[in-house]
Amino acid sequence: TDGELVALALKELYPFSRHPYKVRDDDAMRDMAESVKQYGVLSPAIARPMPDGGYELVSGHRRKRACELAGLDAMPVIVRELDDDAAAILVVDSNLQREDLLPSERAFAYKLKLDAMKRQTGRPSKENVSQVGTQKRSDQVMAEELGESRNQIQRYIRLTELIPPLLDMVDERKIAFNPAYELSFLTKDEQNLLLDAMY
Repeated sequence: TDGELVALALKELYPFSRHPYKVRDDDAMRDMAESVKQYGVLSPAIARPMPDGGYELVSGHRRKRACELAGLDAMPVIVRELDDDAAAILVVDSNLQREDLLPSERAFAYKLKLDAMKRQTGRPSKENVSQVGTQKRSDQVMAEELGESRNQIQRYIRLTELIPPLLDMVDERKIAFNPAYELSFLTKDEQNLLLDAMY
């Protein structure tokens, strides 16, 4: 039943196919696993049924990993029927408030959400129409939701154009955000040449 809370086996839960966040076995994860051992999972995950069986996690990837580390074989999950775009938006929204997000995670999350919102604009909602009756741009709606400027959202999304080794350097703070944004306009070949020159 849509919205039902159930205990699901971890082996039945699969990661969201375009999950933009990294699940890291760091100190925070070890703390979470210890908490799960002591108190269980306090907030259920959200998943949607997959056509061929099993469930795709929409929120709760880190909680699932904490359960694995804590030695559990099941966790509480709210099962919801969600289309791809609604699932993508929920994946992003359920993690964006975290303070420890890497620039790459924020970049791919913003891109995932904006792409989903653009596909949904064929189904406009009343609150997304301005007083003069024109449809607001998806990035404008998203900027208002996130309390971020449209420009900053677009600058983050540009980082998804970086080759993975350069993006890793942004996450590791070896390349600052503004230079990384400028580098994103280089072709992939030019980025690879730059990477070679750096080593």
